[in-house]
Amino acid sequence: MQYTKHVTGTKAKLKIYCDEFNERIRVDEYSGNFSEITRLIEDSAREHSAHKVIIKARAEQLLNFLEKGYVLEAVIKGFFAGSDVYFLGKYKTEARKMSTHWEKSEKIFSDVQDLKQDTKNPLHKFQLHKGEVKDAERLAALYEKVFPVYPVPLHDPEYVRKSMESGTVFLFIEKNKEIISAASAEVDMLNGNAELTDCATLPSYRGGGMMKQLLAGLEDELVKRKIFCVYTIARSLSYGMNAAFKQLGYRYGGRLVNNCYIYDKMEDMNIWWKDLSQE
Repeated sequence: MQYTKHVTGTKAKLKIYCDEFNERIRVDEYSGNFSEITRLIEDSAREHSAHKVIIKARAEQLLNFLEKGYVLEAVIKGFFAGSDVYFLGKYKTEARKMSTHWEKSEKIFSDVQDLKQDTKNPLHKFQLHKGEVKDAERLAALYEKVFPVYPVPLHDPEYVRKSMESGTVFLFIEKNKEIISAASAEVDMLNGNAELTDCATLPSYRGGGMMKQLLAGLEDELVKRKIFCVYTIARSLSYGMNAAFKQLGYRYGGRLVNNCYIYDKMEDMNIWWKDLSQE
């Protein structure tokens, strides 16, 4: 079960994303007395038996959270309507803290660092389609084929439909009426940012540059909406996804250890970000 709830104390309040599937809670917003903020966070972690606590912290409270034992894992420039966000983590179990694939992730990251920004026109330009409610079942079918496990229930057409209705933009490429590659942008109009996510390509069609074209298409759509802070949270074990964002000019922001269940296990996730106003 995954849902957002508001927690209110006498001198503080929080907006918390409760994620039982991934055994974590994420504090998306907080205000008020700092001591009460941290107490409410700890109470919520115990209530939900969270193995990891994630906080989207602002610069003003960064040192205070570090003094409480939180660890800085990643940064995104301009996330809060121009102000930076600091992803902080605290682990409640030893197993959740220990990354079991760190060496492989580091090798992939090192290899990706050698890539240059790719500004060449692709050999083949694919036609991009904007997802509509009627496409939800075909999109869900793609995600079910690509991801045995995913942090959110993208294999459920109803979930995809609700995502669209809440403002998420899907772009996809199809062949013979089958969607073979897709990606989405979850737009936060209030803070002026968007997460590029739900990137999936059928195995037999990978390597043809489709994903980079989808991501570039989403960037164009976001600029039209005056959304300039764009980021992604990519599997650290996926060379292809990390390479795609590096070649598109994204900057590495850090790694979230044992962040979520994806593909077939609990994995570390790399953050990449970009300021589209500088393009």
